Amino acid sequence: MRGALFACLLMLSPAVASAAPRSPVVIELYTAQGCGSCTGAGAAMEALAARRDVLPLTFNVDYWDYLGWTDTLARPEFVVRQKTYVSRFKLEDPYTPQAVVGGRGEAGALEAERLETLITKAAQAPAGPRITVSEDSASVASGAAPQGGAEVWMVRYDPRPRSVQVRRGDNRGQTVVAINAVRELRRLGSWRGRTLTWRLPAATEPGLATVVIVQSPKGGRILSATKITPSRK
Repeated sequence: MRGALFACLLMLSPAVASAAPRSPVVIELYTAQGCGSCTGAGAAMEALAARRDVLPLTFNVDYWDYLGWTDTLARPEFVVRQKTYVSRFKLEDPYTPQAVVGGRGEAGALEAERLETLITKAAQAPAGPRITVSEDSASVASGAAPQGGAEVWMVRYDPRPRSVQVRRGDNRGQTVVAINAVRELRRLGSWRGRTLTWRLPAATEPGLATVVIVQSPKGGRILSATKITPSRK
């Protein structure tokens, strides 16, 4: 009996040893401090941030600034990224609060049941290439690349909640909280299946965490994501 059990363990052990670590499901929140319907999105992302199987990232956009409040966290490149998803999912226009889950599906950020369905589906996808990240470099290991290759992105975000008191516009007098607010977005290059390494630029702000994402082109599915938190010096 013991011999049979030992033989079974030997048969199972190679599969266990070779199993690739599962990447967290990246959830991109597109929101704005001046968006009246976005005030609950921060709380939704805070609940998700407490989970180990997902990585919420908040991208603030500036197209609601005309309502009277200039978003303090918005970047033009975040709007460009969201518009890529508009084309990908055949939407008429960008909107907020929008959540894009693993590059595989999108929904209103407050649609909890729909988001959970998308998270479950994304988590069941095959593991992508292994990513190794340090404070100054990122490597993507060899593996099966999608047709046409994949894009490698560096995202830097603030792991501390960012609170902003809005003084004008639809949310005047309210305090808006951003969870994992993105501060930098940079395309590192292309990956076509062979091992590649990139040098990472110095962070523009102290205390930022870094996540490297391998994603199919033009807002396609996210294949892998690995993060590194800032060192405490």
